Amino acid sequence: MKAQPRLQEWSVRGLIAIVLLINLVCATDFIVRPQRYMASYELSGEVGKAVIIGYGILFLMWQVPYFFALYNPTRNRISLISAVLMQTIGLVGESFLLGRISLEHQVLRGSVLRFIYFDAGGLLLLLIALIILYAGAKHPGQ
Repeated sequence: MKAQPRLQEWSVRGLIAIVLLINLVCATDFIVRPQRYMASYELSGEVGKAVIIGYGILFLMWQVPYFFALYNPTRNRISLISAVLMQTIGLVGESFLLGRISLEHQVLRGSVLRFIYFDAGGLLLLLIALIILYAGAKHPGQ
């Protein structure tokens, strides 16, 4: 493998790794320290704790394609595309959700807005990774 394609693949891996690591830290923190997030979602008690832990478990589940994309982004391109689609759904869905929360729930709106920023940043990094990957596929002889 020539230096340029190898550099492109490692660049793609690096971008995927950043998003994956941030997502895993978030998921783990929701599971390990749910009490930190309960008030942000206007939740309390045992039910609130279970909801936040459940979100953390969902975050972990959603990371499966990222691992395959990270392992071999060229061979597992569909996993990277899946991750991009998942981030897009998250961003669009959270934006839709924010529009349905009344202005009197500022703390809750702030929490949803943080996820919008979070998913927008992840989506941007994954799109850059996908562009690099496709650019390398169009010019394999470099």
